[in-house]
Amino acid sequence: MSTRLQRTTTALTLALLYACSVPAQDTPADIVSRVLDAVPLIDGHNDLPWQYRTRVDNHLSRIDLHDTTDFEPPMHTDLRRLEESGIGGQFWSVYIPASMDGPGAAATVLEQIDVVHRLTEAYPDRLEMAYTADDIVRIHASGKVASLIGMEGGHAIEESLAVLRQLYRAGARYMTLSHSQNLSWVDSATDEAVLGGLSTFGEEVVREMNRLGMLVDLSHVSAASMHDALDITQSPVIFSHSSAFGVTAHPRNVPDDVLERLPDNGGVVMVTFVPPFVSEVVRQRSNEISEQRDLLRERFGDNEAKISQELFAWSSTRSTAKATLNDVADHVDHLRKIAGIDYIGIGSDFDGITTVPEGLEDVSKIPDLLEELVQRGYTEEDLRKICGLNLLRALGRAENVAHDLRGRLPANDVLLGELAGQ
Repeated sequence: MSTRLQRTTTALTLALLYACSVPAQDTPADIVSRVLDAVPLIDGHNDLPWQYRTRVDNHLSRIDLHDTTDFEPPMHTDLRRLEESGIGGQFWSVYIPASMDGPGAAATVLEQIDVVHRLTEAYPDRLEMAYTADDIVRIHASGKVASLIGMEGGHAIEESLAVLRQLYRAGARYMTLSHSQNLSWVDSATDEAVLGGLSTFGEEVVREMNRLGMLVDLSHVSAASMHDALDITQSPVIFSHSSAFGVTAHPRNVPDDVLERLPDNGGVVMVTFVPPFVSEVVRQRSNEISEQRDLLRERFGDNEAKISQELFAWSSTRSTAKATLNDVADHVDHLRKIAGIDYIGIGSDFDGITTVPEGLEDVSKIPDLLEELVQRGYTEEDLRKICGLNLLRALGRAENVAHDLRGRLPANDVLLGELAGQ
């Protein structure tokens, strides 16, 4: 054998021995799997309870939650896909439409709270009610999904702090101050401003939520209302399903000047998957569709069939616009840049949206988003924070503040009528 061939053979042998002795590098999937084993992935917003109301009038036996893939229109959530997702904590939204503002709103939201409680009773091997940060950690360790309740829309309290307290006792652990329309005490992000933020009663709502230990959710409120709440609250706030206005200029997203205040407050923006909120192109196209619908309504009045027909014909001449998983990751990047890694979470809005980003078609796809973040350089510790540690910190802090306030302050019995004009 020639000397040159001997050298080549020796080099190849050494290379093979080295390759066998060095552990294979972790893949993004390996890292995500390790994170989801260690930390509960907490989704801030899922509208599954409303699906039960609109599809089957809250008759739980008519939807087998083990597998909902055959439903039309599609559902985004079931127990099989929840297991694939690695979700360890889920805030189930007990949403009621803004049109239900007024008498009867509290009864309707209680019916939705009842759905969440009954779901955990129907599937006790997979779901368990959670009320505290410690509950989430314990239930995740048991292999179940910690099920929390989040109220979407302050109209559910019917302008009563007493109702707010009873809804907390029924299990609600956050309340979105408004939904799509203004209330008498708070301006919405998607309505014309009237108050310029929170009224005096709105401030009392925030204070009483602090005293209870209920997270103040600022998704859906105007930017001025966000700032007012941050001025008043003693506890961290959350945005249960919002993204970054600096990336997509939708009024439902969080402006940079609000993001800059989060480190002082300790709050969490739970980035959402709503296509017009995460893609500027989709947002603009959505606005065009809304404007065209308004024009058609002027022509055809209440003839919804004709409006739909004309709108479909108009839309078919336009190119489609779709949001993607990468768009959502761009929002995470922006939140990290402006607020910091300690103030980011995930709030999908699954089963509350009719379209989804490509790559995030249902709950089982959330780990794909986490893998994309790994590809972008996020560390394992970064993922732990985004998945659950940030929200656990915020909820735990709210519990501590409540313990202190309850020791010093009685329940607030102020009535809205007593603050008229303030």
